[in-house]
Amino acid sequence: MLFRQMKYFVAVVECGSFTSAAERCYISQSAISQQVGALEDEFGVSLLSRDGRKISVTPAGEYFYRRSKAILADAEEARAETIRIGSDGELRLSIGYLSGYDGHELQSAIVEFSRVYPEVIISVFRGAHEELFDALLNGKADLTLSDQRRAFSPEAENLVLSRSPAYIDIAESSPAAAHGNAVTVEEIQDIPCILIATKGNEHVERDYYGKYLRIGKQFLFAASLDEARLMAMSGRGFIAVESADSSSQPPLKRLEVRRSDGRPIERTYCAFWYKKHTNYYIEEFASTLRRQYASRG
Repeated sequence: MLFRQMKYFVAVVECGSFTSAAERCYISQSAISQQVGALEDEFGVSLLSRDGRKISVTPAGEYFYRRSKAILADAEEARAETIRIGSDGELRLSIGYLSGYDGHELQSAIVEFSRVYPEVIISVFRGAHEELFDALLNGKADLTLSDQRRAFSPEAENLVLSRSPAYIDIAESSPAAAHGNAVTVEEIQDIPCILIATKGNEHVERDYYGKYLRIGKQFLFAASLDEARLMAMSGRGFIAVESADSSSQPPLKRLEVRRSDGRPIERTYCAFWYKKHTNYYIEEFASTLRRQYASRG
């Protein structure tokens, strides 16, 4: 009964009269007046001041109006989401990630999420940054794990997971690996940079790493992370790593890449999803992914 009384009270406040509120709620004026009066009797305070046909909201009524609006909105969202979940024959999440992603956060998030929500079927796919952006735009992905390369869109949720240095993987036997745990862009400029790119996206990745990050002047391309690792192990170049993790897998060594003046090159990794497509499970998976990134620290 309280939800209905809240609805009636909100209507009276917003319409400015019992008559208009009754028309909006499709009940009689006497009925809506009676319900608001019952609220005031239950609370023991006046919510409205009445002066003939003119009404005004008391401080208590203003507070109750604001809280009622929020509660009714939450209740409607819960109702709609419950209906949606109950109507779906099969719950699915499609998650895209960078082709060169080299971290354990996504896998750990999937394991944790699936343990809590076994009813949701998760499918994953990999792609270049622009491919992931297009997948979100076209509704082929519910959420993507990617790096930030453009200004955040107000139409999307842009959950920052990590801000970290840029890393490369290079063979431990390479002279560049003897520089400690960091190198400057000048120290590796004569070594080919291995990029993981799908066919047709090579130029996009080359421009981003070469012109924007200024990591590498010569570029080789691999179709997968495994292929890139084999190329690096054989001494053909270094891999531009898509990861916020500083650990590496021998016989490769992970190095932080810095600018010539020693300043770090920062990478920002995010979970992206469109606000108009959001639902409970997308937001829960994003929260799970954020916890996995946070646990690394």
